[in-house]
Amino acid sequence: MADHHEATVTLPSDPASVSAARTHVLTVLTEWGLPADSDAADTVRLIISELVTNAVQHTQGHSPTFTVSMTLDQDERLRLGVTDSHPRWPRRLPAAVQEDNGRGMAIVRWLTAEQGGRFTVVPTQEGGKTVRVDLPWPATIGG
Repeated sequence: MADHHEATVTLPSDPASVSAARTHVLTVLTEWGLPADSDAADTVRLIISELVTNAVQHTQGHSPTFTVSMTLDQDERLRLGVTDSHPRWPRRLPAAVQEDNGRGMAIVRWLTAEQGGRFTVVPTQEGGKTVRVDLPWPATIGG
């Protein structure tokens, strides 16, 4: 495998794009040699799903699109990013026991930490942000 791979896709900020983002990520992971049915692929797919859902739901029409980026460096680290143009950074929302929403960022942070990864948010030059997750590739992802 090469020392460096990159893949990106830009999608409309629409609920239907969540599934398209998951499909894109799974296709890229498979091309990079990670089996689609592995625990690692499931973990990455869940992280992307939560990040993209968050971007779609919480940009409130201020970001017409979002971009999913993936970088694999030297077969050791996988960097995932979801970039939108809304200036508000993600934050934990209180989630009542009866509610279905409000847990996405907690899930992402927990999965990232469990895999020995790192969660960060960085501003873009255009005034938006990229929510980024760096994970080991792939031996320790998902156990």
